[in-house]
Amino acid sequence: MAEAPQIKFKLDDRELTVPAGTLVIEAARQQGIEVPSFCYYQGLALQAACRMCLVEVEKAPKLQTACTLVAVNSMVVRTNTPQVHEARKAMLEFLLANHPLDCPVCDKGGECELQDMVFSYGADRSRFVEEKLHVPEVKWSNLVYYDAPRCILCFRCVRVCDEGMDVKALGVGQRGANSVIIPNREDSLECVECGMCIDICPVGALTSGTYRYHTRPWEMQYVPTVCTHCSNGCKTTLSVRNHEILRANNRDLSGFNGDFLCAKGRFAFDYTRHPERLTQPLIRLAGRLEPASWEEALQTVASRLVSIHKQNGPDAIGFYGSNRTTNEENYLLGRLARASIGTNNVDHHRTADYAGLMALAAELAGISGTGGIFATMRELESAPAFLLISNDATEQNPLVAWQIRAAIRHFRSRLYILDSSEQKLHRKAQDFVLMPGGQEAEAIAKLAAATGDASASESDLDRRLGVLRDALARENDLIVLFGAAVQGAALTRLGDFARERAAQGKRTRFMALGDYANSRGAADMGLLPDLLPGYAPVANPAARQFFGDLWGTTLPEKPGLHGRAMLDAATAGRLKALYVVGANPAKRTDFAGSKRMGKLDLLVVQDLYLSETAQLADIILPALSGFEKSGTMTNTAGEVQLVRKGGDFMGPRTDFDILRILSYQLAQQRIGQPIALRTPDAAFEEIARIVPGYDVSWTGLLTGAAEPTQPKPEATNGHRPAETAAGVIFSSNDSLFTSGSLTPYCRMIRSLREAGATP
Repeated sequence: MAEAPQIKFKLDDRELTVPAGTLVIEAARQQGIEVPSFCYYQGLALQAACRMCLVEVEKAPKLQTACTLVAVNSMVVRTNTPQVHEARKAMLEFLLANHPLDCPVCDKGGECELQDMVFSYGADRSRFVEEKLHVPEVKWSNLVYYDAPRCILCFRCVRVCDEGMDVKALGVGQRGANSVIIPNREDSLECVECGMCIDICPVGALTSGTYRYHTRPWEMQYVPTVCTHCSNGCKTTLSVRNHEILRANNRDLSGFNGDFLCAKGRFAFDYTRHPERLTQPLIRLAGRLEPASWEEALQTVASRLVSIHKQNGPDAIGFYGSNRTTNEENYLLGRLARASIGTNNVDHHRTADYAGLMALAAELAGISGTGGIFATMRELESAPAFLLISNDATEQNPLVAWQIRAAIRHFRSRLYILDSSEQKLHRKAQDFVLMPGGQEAEAIAKLAAATGDASASESDLDRRLGVLRDALARENDLIVLFGAAVQGAALTRLGDFARERAAQGKRTRFMALGDYANSRGAADMGLLPDLLPGYAPVANPAARQFFGDLWGTTLPEKPGLHGRAMLDAATAGRLKALYVVGANPAKRTDFAGSKRMGKLDLLVVQDLYLSETAQLADIILPALSGFEKSGTMTNTAGEVQLVRKGGDFMGPRTDFDILRILSYQLAQQRIGQPIALRTPDAAFEEIARIVPGYDVSWTGLLTGAAEPTQPKPEATNGHRPAETAAGVIFSSNDSLFTSGSLTPYCRMIRSLREAGATP
């Protein structure tokens, strides 16, 4: 893309050189010069409604709005003259004419842009003596409240709902001084309940049902961390008071998600304080789960695992991991299973074929024209073209959908969709091809084929795929995003597609779209029966030797059972013990296990709640949530971010500490070596040394950046994972209002009409 020509102009006696088309307000902000504005918001359509950004332009007959003024050569702009100051003060006087002076009780007090401007420009008196208009506050939904007298009609909420979210749930009603923001369902909202309108509002007109009247901004601590729900890895800032999370937003615009958060990211933090949270270990005695101390519970787990190990061997024990726990905790679980117990029966709920993608990346690494094989989340917002396969991004990966819409809006990017069902994004697509479910491999193979003439015998689907193939052939830079349905053979066909494009000098990048907060990290850390951390094959003697030397033991060489096979083996009585961390495999509808999880002698569960699996457990160890621990997580694009401890909850422990202490308990009974890694930081230092791509910048992590991992072709040693058994990789097909096992405990989300609650 050709660079925009540069222009020179003067701003407050500073000579500036900026790209042509730059707005004066943006040029000023880049120089640290304050030009106040209420209606202007980067990324949204220009409004010029509030008139606060007025500036003086030499030779212009009147003041100009900086938010719509494009810098041109030789222009002279002044932002802080007496005339400008008086104009801004007068605009504040108009805005305050009907604005209630209720700052002491307004939830926006202390972080209100109008309040800040009044302090800055001294609009402390009003010439208006008429009685202010009074309108009662309106509850639009359980999450959004609207106070019309506070509204300054900047229209930010209307524009972000229309342009950013493509929902159009808000509009403007009436005229003049009586103008108000109105919802799309008479006096209530029917939307995706993302809360973007609340956080983008510069005043207290829109307030949150989870936060209003709870506290004041200066009474809270602010903790930047990663959202614990979907796999996109949005940055969120937790507002914490007395160890309790009261609010989540991203107003500092850090992270690749900018100010975006979906309903779950902004409001679904209250699961951490659900009254059903487990607070102490439980041991089943005489058929009942009874409270126990941590010491007793961990000693019992260790002694019973040792007993089963001695009687039945290590392969009679399985470990089912989590896609919500941190990288460090996943690493410890795999190490405990393989080094302490001596089994490769390790797996988790796989929501995308990350192992297949890593193998594909290794195969494509040396092909000319491919460039970097992985796309990052930030690259999505400006990519020229997308191919979305078998994933409803709006529902399952809302940030991905937000970035795609932004790219279409700002860069006229093109979207192509290949799916087995319709979705909201298809109305933004250049082409949308509907195919039968389960035919992903065949459909992708047709896209990889050379262009040919249409045959009269071709089906309508074949003709549609031919049109799509020809359209994709015209794209020089394409990002392919795909869901759980693209695995095994379908992923191989995608490799053929990329090779065909590379031969023509066209670039192709990929992003696998998983479901949960650390699905990619669980796979990267080796929670797989045939792969060690970094996707090193268990069958590779050199890989076994390397990790065996590091962990002080000899690793088993036989690949273990995958997740579904472990459940089947439990039902058949071949698996005697199952250790489940942060997962709920008993809820699987295709698992025909009995009430006691088959014939297991021991079922241990680490979790936050008494899930369906925990209800069957012999021993339950209460764990802390992702908002209550520190470590790292890897989003579905392979970007590592720091997880920071926000709230606290008495009683449970982190999964990291539970697994570390358990390794010592096992070592005391002569099973394995104790894991000497005392902290998540120490564990990540080891991960960074041994897992290809994880030697990322600590400086970047500590400053809040998302550091991309890059697979090393030599890591897989030419090994391509065996075809995954049916049902092992699958998506839960969550919506904007569901998030797997956390959903039942997110009370505010579940109370919404859109989530299925009764009005």
